[in-house]
Amino acid sequence: MAQFDFIPKIILGLLALYVLYQFVRSVRMVSTRTALIVERLGKYHKTLQPGFHVLMPFLDKVAFTLDLREETINVEPQECFTLDNVKVEVDGIIYISVMDPMKASYGITDYRNAAIQLAMTTTRAIIGTIELDKTFEERELISARVVEVLSEAAEGWGIMVHRYEVKNIVPPESVKSAMERQMTAEREKRAMLATAEGKRQSSINDSEGMMRQLINLSEGEKQRRINEAEGRAKEVEALANATADSITKIALAISESNGEDAINMRLSQQYLSGVSKLAKKKNDVILPLNLGDFQEVLKGIKL
Repeated sequence: MAQFDFIPKIILGLLALYVLYQFVRSVRMVSTRTALIVERLGKYHKTLQPGFHVLMPFLDKVAFTLDLREETINVEPQECFTLDNVKVEVDGIIYISVMDPMKASYGITDYRNAAIQLAMTTTRAIIGTIELDKTFEERELISARVVEVLSEAAEGWGIMVHRYEVKNIVPPESVKSAMERQMTAEREKRAMLATAEGKRQSSINDSEGMMRQLINLSEGEKQRRINEAEGRAKEVEALANATADSITKIALAISESNGEDAINMRLSQQYLSGVSKLAKKKNDVILPLNLGDFQEVLKGIKL
């Protein structure tokens, strides 16, 4: 029996190692944005926050370790039917974070899977109320509605749903081809309308340009005639003023002494000059009928 005396020692040694292990495990360091759920004798005891903690060996147990940071959860693609009975494939992403570690641990078995399933069912229900052409335009509406439904349930799960994003809405290939043809036709239609509008605007601009040109020409012609008329009026006025001044000066000259004799002499000179010029043009000699009466001729042209 002596050969089995070492067995109790081994058992005591293993027991001592187990006790030491339990004491070591009772010392916990909790990192930032992490929470530990502690159970005592199988019942929730407390939530350990970041820092240094010592548990009761053999009585306390860390049942759950929760990450409090925001996390993303992929919602796998699923088939949905639109209001006009077109099958589309929709997937998305949920952004959530744990707000109450105790509720997240005991309020539901798996809050991640629950959020995914609820998001999928809500997405199917919303897609069923929208026509295919509007599903691509109503992504924000779909996302907002899913977040609203998830938030109502998430309160009891101890989590917060920050947002939900629809990643892809994929219609069948036949529908996709028809939509591409429709979009091509719409683009061609818009191009034709734009071309026609451009030509129409160009014609309007050309006509407006011609109209402005004609108006400018007519305004220029009008101004030219006004200027000419004003010029002629000023010329006539100047001649009239000059003539009036000349007449006034002549009258003043006649009224002076010997003025009449000076005028008669001037007229005689002009008469003789005119006769001389006429004779030169006709190569003739012009003489009065009676040379003795030459003084009478001169007298005849006096004032």
